[in-house]
Amino acid sequence: MTGMRALLGWLLAVGLLLAAGAASAHPHVWITATSELLYAEDGSITGVRHAWTFDDMFSAYAVQGLESKTKGTYTREELGPLAQTNVESLKEYAYFTFARADGKKERFSEPVDYYLDYKDTVLTLHFTLPLKTPLKPKQLMLEVFDRSFFIDFQMAKDNPVKLIGAPAGCQIKLDRPSDGTATAQKLNEQTFMDGPNANFGMMFANKITVDCP
Repeated sequence: MTGMRALLGWLLAVGLLLAAGAASAHPHVWITATSELLYAEDGSITGVRHAWTFDDMFSAYAVQGLESKTKGTYTREELGPLAQTNVESLKEYAYFTFARADGKKERFSEPVDYYLDYKDTVLTLHFTLPLKTPLKPKQLMLEVFDRSFFIDFQMAKDNPVKLIGAPAGCQIKLDRPSDGTATAQKLNEQTFMDGPNANFGMMFANKITVDCP
């Protein structure tokens, strides 16, 4: 499926269903995220590995109709086609992941090592975003958010961000956004799509900063 709300193949349909008549409500999907920043032996950062856990209502809708050998459980293999749809759909939105190295915007290659797992009635999407060019910045800034605030990203309470293989002395800081849901619910759907609040989600970005010596 393509189009403005192609994300994960069916997010718009989910949003409309879950809104239950309150079409003005934003966000429609909630994600709890953890991120790992990956470093090579030479100290250069090579990419970021995400794990995004979807809310229970979205998860229930997403697996509806999927065949599985054991009722109520799904293996990685059974979720494989869905995982592929996920990452292919995310490309249109730059994977909701934006990086700057020493102030310069950096780009990611397409995801690798992606898969879905299903545990405790919720889906978690795992994937790695390699940087197109590994680098050794003094400061790396990483933001995770949806510009339209259709999706609300919240970093996990415990161990939200890790450095994997980073040089000694690197320091990490996470700035969590305030809750934008209450404000968003006062704005109607069309305002988010093409009005002055089309980039509303930028106000609620999760900002990860890594400073290295």
